[in-house]
Amino acid sequence: MCKRLILAVLFVVAGVSAAYAQDADPESPQARPLVTEDVDVLRPGTIRLQSGIAFQQDQDFSISGLSGDITRIGELGIRIGVSSNVEIQIDGTVQQFLSINGAFRDSIVPLELGAKSSDSQDVGDFTIATKIKVRNESRRLPALGLRFGFELPNTDQARGIGLNSTNVFADVLVAKTIAGIHFFGSIGIGILDSPAETFAQNDVLRYGIAFRYPVTKRFRFVGEINGRHSTRTPPIGTEDRSEARAGVQFDAAGLKWDAAATFGLTRWSPQTGLVFGVTYDIKDTFQPILK
Repeated sequence: MCKRLILAVLFVVAGVSAAYAQDADPESPQARPLVTEDVDVLRPGTIRLQSGIAFQQDQDFSISGLSGDITRIGELGIRIGVSSNVEIQIDGTVQQFLSINGAFRDSIVPLELGAKSSDSQDVGDFTIATKIKVRNESRRLPALGLRFGFELPNTDQARGIGLNSTNVFADVLVAKTIAGIHFFGSIGIGILDSPAETFAQNDVLRYGIAFRYPVTKRFRFVGEINGRHSTRTPPIGTEDRSEARAGVQFDAAGLKWDAAATFGLTRWSPQTGLVFGVTYDIKDTFQPILK
C-alpha cells in the first residue's frame, strides 16, 4: 500500500509540474470528483485532461467471489469540446490493485492472480462517450442534454477485478441553478453483457443526482448519489450498484483540484473510500467543427 501511495503522489505531482502556469477557468464544467454528468460542455477547441487516484474499502466482486480493498491509480479523463454544444469524452483507469481480504464464495471463472495470492492487479475498463447540450437553462426551465457511449472490455476477468464485457448506455441530462446552488442529474438505460451467461444481457436503469455549491469563485462543495438499478433479478456481474460522494473542488496554481469521500449504498459497492484528482485545460487547441 505504501508503494501504491508513493506512485499515486508522483502521478499527481507530474501533472502539476506539466501545467503549473495555466490559468484555471472556474466557470467551465468539471466532472471530478463526481460521476454524474452536468449538461454544460467545454468551449469549442478546449481539451481537458483529468487524472486521479482512488482508495476504496470492502468491495465484493460477484464473478470472482473475492472481497477486498481496491486502489485505482491513473483514473484518466479526456474531454474535447468539438463544437458549441458537443463534447467527446474518454475515461478509464491505467492500473487497479486489489488487496484481497478473503473469498465469500468460489469463483465462477478460472483465476490467475499475482505472485502473491493475497493481491491482484489489472488495467481498468475504458469508456468512450458523446455529450450533446440540447438547450440552455432558462428562468423557468432546466438545461437539457444527452449523453451516450459504450464501455470497452479492457479488463481480464481472470484477475478477479473486472468483467471483460462490453456495455452501452444512453442518458438524459438536466440541470438547474436554484438560490445559487447548481443542481444536475441524469436518468437513462444501460445494456450490460452478462459475463457468466452465454447470449444474455441485463437492461438497467442508470441514475444520478448531484449539486455544486460555489462558496467562493475558486472553491466549491459538491455531492451526488449515482448508480444503476436492475428491474429484474440481475444476472451475476450486473447487480445493482449505488454510491454517494461528498467533496470539494478548488482552483489553485492554475489547476483544478478535487477530493471526495465515497460511501457505498448497495451490497456490491465499495463501502467507504477517498478519491483525489487534478484537472488541466488546454485551450484553443484547434478550430471547432461547428461554430
